[in-house]
Amino acid sequence: MGAGPAAMAGEAPIDDERKAHLRHLVKQDCGSCHGLTMRGGLGPPITPEALAQRDRETMVYTVLYGRPGTPMPPWSSILTEQEARWIVDLLYEGDL
Repeated sequence: MGAGPAAMAGEAPIDDERKAHLRHLVKQDCGSCHGLTMRGGLGPPITPEALAQRDRETMVYTVLYGRPGTPMPPWSSILTEQEARWIVDLLYEGDL
């Protein structure tokens, strides 16, 4: 992931401490709606199988800006685009 667009734009890589915090955020905050195993709850499942037909860029946008008219909140006030992209990659890979 270090050679992605954010890294090429001069943005510092996400350090291990921040990655641990982001994993916790996904499990606690995302898990509160999408289920602790990400298999769905109030929100839809966000497992690799459920995301297989979804565009990653759309998912990054959804993480950052939410989905108006739904309970999905925007996270852009606490996440950078690089962090949102890293989270989406984890979800697609099932690496939580």
